[in-house]
Amino acid sequence: MSIEIKVPVLPESVADATIATWHKKPGDAVSRDENLVDIETDKVVLEVPAPEDGVMGEILFEEGATVTGEQIIAILKAGAVAAAPAAAEAPKAEAAAPAAAASDESNDALSPSVRRALAEKGLSPDGIKGTGVGGRITKEDVDNYMKSGAKAAPAAAAAPAAMADRSEKRVPMTRLRKTIAKRLLDAKNSTAMLTTFNEVNMKPIMNLRKQYQELFEKKHGIKLGFMSFYVKAVVEALKRYPDVNASIDGDDIVYHNYFDISIAVSTPKGLVTPVLRDADQMSLADIEKAIRDLAIKARDGKLTMEDMTGGNFTITNGGVFGSLLSTPIINPPQSAILGMHAIKDRPMAVNGQVEILPMMYLALSYDHRIVDGRESVGCLVTIKEMLEDPARLLLDV
Repeated sequence: MSIEIKVPVLPESVADATIATWHKKPGDAVSRDENLVDIETDKVVLEVPAPEDGVMGEILFEEGATVTGEQIIAILKAGAVAAAPAAAEAPKAEAAAPAAAASDESNDALSPSVRRALAEKGLSPDGIKGTGVGGRITKEDVDNYMKSGAKAAPAAAAAPAAMADRSEKRVPMTRLRKTIAKRLLDAKNSTAMLTTFNEVNMKPIMNLRKQYQELFEKKHGIKLGFMSFYVKAVVEALKRYPDVNASIDGDDIVYHNYFDISIAVSTPKGLVTPVLRDADQMSLADIEKAIRDLAIKARDGKLTMEDMTGGNFTITNGGVFGSLLSTPIINPPQSAILGMHAIKDRPMAVNGQVEILPMMYLALSYDHRIVDGRESVGCLVTIKEMLEDPARLLLDV
């Protein structure tokens, strides 16, 4: 029995999608619920599972093709059994092709130092026995080959080996990467974006985490990180400065009486911003668990459209990659984004004395069309005060 494999129903805001990766080819055995293909939309990657056991039939759209919702993209032969591979011996002439391919692959695996040594001595990698991992040629192998009496080729022969260091690779942008590029460019061109900076002493939060980390993890089953404090501080600041929590829709300003916070997460496919909904109603433990779950889903490509939709304000933490200072770009239609950075020990003046404190720069980028300087600076100062005295978050003062 043949079963049609279709593109999942796409949300109203998504017109089409792209075939990203086929995990099965025609003739492959397929188990029920096994992922057949990844389909990439503007925001998420959708998986299409096999509805029954069987054998993969015809694939109607190759990788890179554009498809629409519920379009037939392949045929599955339910209940069929994959045929065993043929055992016939290939002719010798045909067998030479894989060998050549293997030789090309081994050449690509040469390290820069080995390529340089080959170029200097005018040698070809052919005939040199590799003793490295996987049979790769090492610099010592080249030296030993020369000591064994091998003669260098004429200088002209060294040119191809030297040129092998210079190569290019052209890869089409993924749909998600194209969408990210377009949105970032639109944000730069369609908003009056400014960035204001401040710095925060992280010692109080670090002391608090050190004091209660063990008890917190024992009770809630998750470690107490920094992100929950960041989210709590942002929510409190947004309550005090509603313009920063608003957005522009045409000629109207839309004020939101809820606090959905987007958290920027880096994935192999690009930056995504899943949303923590009603963050004002969440405890520190709830926030830590929700962020962990979203990060795992992002890593595994399991984020849904619901996870990605909405958000009134974004937090991005470049500090996890070592960034000391940056100017984050607004995530439209939001009006502001907070950039967190690396925590570094720095000498600071405290009550006339120099102390070494763990300091972090904060950066708030905002749309000046809706947020004035007073609101933006006040919002950032509130975040700073909440982080430097986390007890205020609990006492609501």
